[in-house]
Amino acid sequence: MVWLLVALGIIAVVAIFLWVTYNSLVTANVRVDEAWSDITVQLKRRLDLIPNLVNSVKGYAEHESGVFQRVTEARANALNAQGVKQTADAENMFEGALKSLFAVAENYPQLRASENFQQLQAELVDTEDKIQAARRFYNGGVRDLNTKIQIFPNNLFAGMFGFKQREFFEVEDMASVQEPVNVQF
Repeated sequence: MVWLLVALGIIAVVAIFLWVTYNSLVTANVRVDEAWSDITVQLKRRLDLIPNLVNSVKGYAEHESGVFQRVTEARANALNAQGVKQTADAENMFEGALKSLFAVAENYPQLRASENFQQLQAELVDTEDKIQAARRFYNGGVRDLNTKIQIFPNNLFAGMFGFKQREFFEVEDMASVQEPVNVQF
């Protein structure tokens, strides 16, 4: 009779452990999905601002069509990106094209003084700040999920439950982000 109670106790402890482990992995996975959704919302917001910004600059610098074409292509690539890696790559290309657009704008004092352009620039800066915050939140969620998946004894059960490690949203060209962009308007 004692052995039966001990066996039932061990089974209950294991069942509770599996239940708690599974729920904590589900919670971490949902947080990562939520964070990714926040990133996509902010990226979409930024991409929606770009046509207005391009049109503002176009009015002053129509001969700079190559820059506008690169920004438009980079925007299309960013809109069509799927998954973390492809989105990060498209965002890196887009940020480079956007820097070119701002470099063109620096050559036109009337444009820099335009209230519409200044408002678009302020919205873009605000959006960039929100994108950075969303990236940090996402990467923190990925860190927590990946840690839970890798630690013992969770690593014994995470694969059985179908949990996989997620990719961080990283910048490929670290040199481009280590030095701040100098945009003067």
